[in-house]
Amino acid sequence: MAVTGDRITAVVPESEADALIGEGTQVVQLDGALLSPGFQDAHVHPVGGGVELLQCNLTEAEDADDAIATIAAYAAENPDEPWILGGGWSMDHFPGGAPVRGLLDAVVPDRPVLLMSRDHHSSWANSTAIRLAGIDATTPDPVDGRIEREADGSPAGTFHEGASGLFEHVRPKEDEEFVYRGLLKAQEELIALGITGWQDAMVGGQSSGVSDPMGAYRRALAEGTLLVHVVGAQWWERSDGLEQLDRMIAARAEIAGLGREDKLSLGTVKIMVDGVAENQTAAMLTPYRDGHGHDTENSGLSFVDPKLLQEAVTAIDGAGMQVHMHALGDRAVREGLDAVEAARAANGASDGRHHLAHLQIVAEAETARFAVLDAVANLQALWATHEDQIDHLTLPFLQDGQEARQYPFGDLVRHGARLAAGSDWPVSSADPMDAIHIAVTRIAPGLDAGPLGGEHQRLDLETAMAAYTSGSAYVNHRDHDTGYIREGYLANLVVLEPNPFSLPMEEIHRSTVTSTWIEGTSAFTRTA
Repeated sequence: MAVTGDRITAVVPESEADALIGEGTQVVQLDGALLSPGFQDAHVHPVGGGVELLQCNLTEAEDADDAIATIAAYAAENPDEPWILGGGWSMDHFPGGAPVRGLLDAVVPDRPVLLMSRDHHSSWANSTAIRLAGIDATTPDPVDGRIEREADGSPAGTFHEGASGLFEHVRPKEDEEFVYRGLLKAQEELIALGITGWQDAMVGGQSSGVSDPMGAYRRALAEGTLLVHVVGAQWWERSDGLEQLDRMIAARAEIAGLGREDKLSLGTVKIMVDGVAENQTAAMLTPYRDGHGHDTENSGLSFVDPKLLQEAVTAIDGAGMQVHMHALGDRAVREGLDAVEAARAANGASDGRHHLAHLQIVAEAETARFAVLDAVANLQALWATHEDQIDHLTLPFLQDGQEARQYPFGDLVRHGARLAAGSDWPVSSADPMDAIHIAVTRIAPGLDAGPLGGEHQRLDLETAMAAYTSGSAYVNHRDHDTGYIREGYLANLVVLEPNPFSLPMEEIHRSTVTSTWIEGTSAFTRTA
């Protein structure tokens, strides 16, 4: 393969390669490694992830004691910070997935502490933060969230979904310089994983303490430090109505007016349809069960009324914009697909490339609708395995038979669905090869368990790699010049060693990035 400037200019048999080499040509021998199109992450929160790396980062904590020790050490190392902020704690490290305020009070009694869970659907606060926010036993649960409570109704310390917003009026906001540093840190981390473009799943809004990254993106664009190409998904405020679409259309046009849509565009709208299964806010067709196996009255939350969702998706599609939906439970998936169907009925076919992300539980009747409606299945494959959070906090509370409906990738492929892939980082690892390993095996490395949902839900390696390259390029409307190794396409490339196609499937995770190339220029090289 030959690269001239920023483009691929030839793809030829090896026997013809010598004719392409001239004076000054840089020759890169792969020695059996795989040359792949650069990965594109179709659902990621890079600025939030970068900021968290600069704050109290709990993602490496192995258990509750380790998390507490990390918080205590961070507080001691940063005595002048008025609040201890950060995140990454894992729900499965705490009874019921809900850490209590007393654990934080014991190590940081004199300053407010507010830490997001790893999945960013819950917050953990100490007594000082709760008191400053004015939250007590009389504070009602918001319509889109839940407060974990002690016996007398007082806040226990964990706040799920919209309840995290109860701290917004008192928690400090990160300054613009800090957020910009977060973007650059994230870009460095993601490029090292072979990621050359992404869809940021939340811009233009404020949720759970995550700052709007648009200022950082604008600055990076102006200063020439934005190396990748980014599609920004503008956040749909679920408390508002269709009137917010005018603001989003104007923002799209304003960014397009900069003439750099090769690097940054805002043609997507992100709608959060439901929550997550581990805190029982994912919207389900059937009720959750309690710890004794009995049905409860809770079947999760639809954050947007289904009728309004249909109207919104129809209006967004009609405006020539893309819809990116968080849809995790089977009811949310149905509501999301119903909304796409309503848009198709009203507007006819479009090039919106609307996609539904996460898709943890999909009813068997719904998988065929993706292809029929030309909706893309946006997979976060790293989650499609048995692990503590799903085994202890999710599966025991679902109905019989729903384990078989977890992340039904194989069913989606058999029904002709188009696939894209992403990580949801910092919710989980951003490494595409980790996710691809699980997409193919349905078993995390080193885990002594069967494949989640059954072997029939596995993807073959080629399909999984395509989802993370050409599939995500399609979702990002960048398949005309990225996502493939073709003449005329941008030389956005990644070298993987060992070649994953040479490995048995249980060893795919051993394949790692040795170099990343963006527009023909080396952006990362792994050192020994």
